[in-house]
Amino acid sequence: MLTWTIGEVTVTCIQESETDIPPGFLIPGLTSERLADITWLDPRFLGAGGQLRLAIQALVIRAPGRLIVVDTCLGNDKFGREIPSWNGLDTAFLDDFAAAGFDRDAVDTVFCTHLHSDHVGWNTMKSDDGWIPTFPNARYLLSGVEYDFWNHERETGQGSTPAVFADSITPLFEAGLVDLIELPHRLTDEIMLTSTPGHTPGHASVQIRSKGEEGLITGDFIHHPCQMAVPDLPEIADTDAVLAGQTRWRTLSACADHPILVIGTHFARPVAGHVRKDGPVFRFEV
Repeated sequence: MLTWTIGEVTVTCIQESETDIPPGFLIPGLTSERLADITWLDPRFLGAGGQLRLAIQALVIRAPGRLIVVDTCLGNDKFGREIPSWNGLDTAFLDDFAAAGFDRDAVDTVFCTHLHSDHVGWNTMKSDDGWIPTFPNARYLLSGVEYDFWNHERETGQGSTPAVFADSITPLFEAGLVDLIELPHRLTDEIMLTSTPGHTPGHASVQIRSKGEEGLITGDFIHHPCQMAVPDLPEIADTDAVLAGQTRWRTLSACADHPILVIGTHFARPVAGHVRKDGPVFRFEV
């Protein structure tokens, strides 16, 4: 397991899966030739033939007196997802979670950076009685703006949203475990949930500041380190491409050349590193 220390806070990556995809599938304007021009890109972030290597993973935060899970991957036994390979999974995620030394009953907070299906799946798990909360003693925090947007999509039957709500969101409300929050939201003295919209309307990232050290869990304002070189190019699932680009520029600029550990929610291993200025754009150093 990968673990980083930021002052008195530790962040541990629990990976559910890792896969390679053509660059144009994620970022339609990114050709193989343009990707090849990003000469600083660590080869560990690329697959065979110049594909983009992406991970689906949760970040577990230990802070003083707290155990927090940020994003909960795809989950097992879920169906109705628009990407075929995301249906009917049978992964070892919970075994890996336990092997990393975490007790799901001890988790006090789950925060979903946004409500795409690959960030909410382990909110729940299948039982004989249907879908039950995976972390039964946690409060599940969701951006109110984010929830309202996707709840409207659910009501109008958009895409996979009804299925995602049915198995991964609605059961939490039925169990009385959800808190809808406004951003920014201070979670602890060390942890702030901050607005990074564009990928989705209520998307958030997680800022960590402790003992003079800083970290940032990205969520999906950026999916792959290559986007630091082409921050204007829209990603296929951005709900507002212009705003998403503005958020990438703003957030990367704030991190560049500062000792802020950037932990990429979808970055393949080694996952974390630092943003540097690279002429008019940025690069990633691990």
